Amino acid sequence: MQKPYRIGQIVPSSNTTMETEIPAMLMARQSIRPERFTFHSSRMRMKRVVKEELAAMDAESDRCAIELSDARVDVLGYACLVAIMAMGLGYHRQSEKRLTGRTIDEGTNIPVVTSAGALIEGLKVMKAKKIAVVAPYMKPLTELVVNYIREEGFEVMDWRALEIPDNLDVARHDPENLPAIVQMLDLTDVDVIVLSACVQMPSLPVIAKVEAMTGKPVITAAAATTYCMLKSLGLEAVSPGAGALLSGAY
Repeated sequence: MQKPYRIGQIVPSSNTTMETEIPAMLMARQSIRPERFTFHSSRMRMKRVVKEELAAMDAESDRCAIELSDARVDVLGYACLVAIMAMGLGYHRQSEKRLTGRTIDEGTNIPVVTSAGALIEGLKVMKAKKIAVVAPYMKPLTELVVNYIREEGFEVMDWRALEIPDNLDVARHDPENLPAIVQMLDLTDVDVIVLSACVQMPSLPVIAKVEAMTGKPVITAAAATTYCMLKSLGLEAVSPGAGALLSGAY
């Protein structure tokens, strides 16, 4: 019997989506590839998506990396995009390096993927230049996310902030609302649509629908994280129904 890959996730305490969408994508992959996966999480306290709580939460990520090192997971995913981006431009590189160091201190060397870094990497892999973004955050935090992405070399042509402050309410947002929200965006010259710049806002059920509706490739923070996790494990980054990035084209 093949040994399963252990997927570790560092998760905000109020997050309920990352532990459903990433397993869903990897379980769907099991229908077309032989590898098997198990899922393991450690949590950081956060209820409201405001800068002060995000900074306090990020300080707990070291503890989570150490806890998941005890489980000898094969890859670590930091499941909060805005917490990373709120800490300053390019912070995903610093976070990934520091958390990898924590695993080394514990006698392992576990690759670390942040959802923030994964979204940037996914857009680069897709050769995106001009993008449109949907995010659940309040406008100031969404502007911060948009600026972070721009500083990484992308033109954000249009964006929407859904202004949902409570993280549990973000998870309750009906993904079936997203196609109509996308239709309100100016997609002229846009290469790629970021359907959810947040790993808490559900989007997986409508990725294919939005791609069909717009004729443009769609990426989400969760799909990008799954892509980078698979790549870090040396596995083919494919999952049916999860959008262009996980189609096998990249």
